Amino acid sequence: MSLTVSTELLDRARAGEIDDAAFIACVRDSLPYAWSVISGLAEQRGRSGAEFAGNEVPPPDEAARGQLLRCLASDAMRGALERHFGVRLAFQNCHRVAVFHPAATEAYDEFVTPRAQILNQKPELVDC
Repeated sequence: MSLTVSTELLDRARAGEIDDAAFIACVRDSLPYAWSVISGLAEQRGRSGAEFAGNEVPPPDEAARGQLLRCLASDAMRGALERHFGVRLAFQNCHRVAVFHPAATEAYDEFVTPRAQILNQKPELVDC
């Protein structure tokens, strides 16, 4: 399961739409490693003013790796995080996550090319 959903939140979802704040809190609490990576990158990018900030540190274990994969593979989670942090997210493999300023289209477009994906590959990542 991707998220640990409280009974209250589940009841709210059954009754109608839930707001981003409630969903973001659920993601943050359910996927703390993924949250720490993405929020840290968003903060780093904001402080530096750079077009993007990227992570190249592999997750410490399979549970952390799974959190990143689940978080970034979900359109709902990814979209909520992008809105929350005011960034655009990109993902290349089990750990190569990047946050982009929404206007950094050239940098984003380069990051998501097949060439960039190939250049990011390393033998130690073949099983990630």
